[in-house]
Parts: sequence; structure tokens; C-alpha cells
Amino acid sequence: QVQLTESGGGLVQAGGSLRLSCAASGRTLSTLPTGWFRQAPGKEREFVGAIGRIGGSTYYADSVKGRFTISRDNAKNTVYLQMNSLKPEDTAVYFCAEGKVMSRLERMYSSWGQGTQVTVSS
Repeated sequence: QVQLTESGGGLVQAGGSLRLSCAASGRTLSTLPTGWFRQAPGKEREFVGAIGRIGGSTYYADSVKGRFTISRDNAKNTVYLQMNSLKPEDTAVYFCAEGKVMSRLERMYSSWGQGTQVTVSS
């Protein structure tokens, strides 16, 4: 089973940018789709976006479309979430997950990282 580790979170001012990384070990990450989710305090975890296998298609939640970009570096076995024009409402713990298909549904993802905190100050 693949092990996923997120990194790159931190504190940033509104309007700023961060790039999160999701590094995989145990198996090549590009064999299956990878999704990003986030969970804000007191809220349910929500879908952010996903990328298909071998760096194929991507799709995003409406709330982040045009601001966030998911990409792969297969040589590094890593998936990235580039976040631009950050807003205070983007504050959450961000998780990456390996799924069977590209989906916004959590139940379609079987392996999850531990998460990384992103805090956007106003």
C-alpha cells in the first residue's frame, strides 16, 4: 500500500500563495488518480481537486477553480497543489489521497496522508 506524506503548509496572508506537496512511498503514485481534500475546523472534509493517472486530466471544486492547480512530477513520485490568491476561507488541514478513479467522493480514495495545516490570515 502506498504511504502519502503532505508538506508545504504554513501561515500566509490573504492574496498569497503556497505549494503543497504529496510525496508517495511504497508504490508509484502515478498509477492511480490523486485527490486533494481539506477540512476546516468544525466542518466536514471537502473535495478540493484531483488529477488523473500519469498526469492526465484535472478537475477542481468550484470554490478553488482558477486559483488552485494540481500537477504531477512522476520522477519524484510527487503530486503538487499550487494555491494562489489564497483567502481566509481556504484555512484548513489539507490532505492528499490515492483513489481508484477521479472523484470528489471520499469513499473512492483508499490511502490518505496525515494532512498539512494551511492558515490564511486576513
